[in-house]
Amino acid sequence: MKTDFYKCIKGLSKGEYKEKSSKFLSFAHPARSENEIKLLLSTYKKEYFDARHICYAYILGTENEVLKSSDAGEPNGTAGLPILNQLRSFEVKNVLLVVVRYFGGTKLGASGLVHAYKTAAHEALRQAELVLLPITFELSFSFPYLKMNEVMKWAKDHGATILSQEFTNNECEMRISALRSLEKALQDKMINWQG
Repeated sequence: MKTDFYKCIKGLSKGEYKEKSSKFLSFAHPARSENEIKLLLSTYKKEYFDARHICYAYILGTENEVLKSSDAGEPNGTAGLPILNQLRSFEVKNVLLVVVRYFGGTKLGASGLVHAYKTAAHEALRQAELVLLPITFELSFSFPYLKMNEVMKWAKDHGATILSQEFTNNECEMRISALRSLEKALQDKMINWQG
């Protein structure tokens, strides 16, 4: 059964991990789009221009998620994937997780890198305030003006949000947002309201 909520983080959270003089700074952000992620990544690249690597992973969406990770020059699979796996482990969605590495002069080897990136990513998520956010749908429909009280009562009773409404002659055009489990019920009600 599909749920009406998904787990996210409330705001920016940070972590840090040190291994053999290398420093790993981690940052977890809530993010809603790939454009937002691109802006955040460009900010990190400017702010940490002197870092050896800026690796990241993100999960966008609540159904058919977009998942991406980047090793940013580290050996394949040693940075981006451990970061992505921490996002999966915490079961968060619509989150970008960035780990900035300052090289300390000693190579860590593949297993050392995996451990360091995983630990730094874990620290940022461990510090995060987790929140449950609603998964909603939006629907536009029209109905006779005389049904307005019924429609408004349904919206109020089900915690729906009226995004817009427009009145013409005897009709009302409305756009509504509600929890996704209510979509079928609303479609059934629409048939009654229009009939």
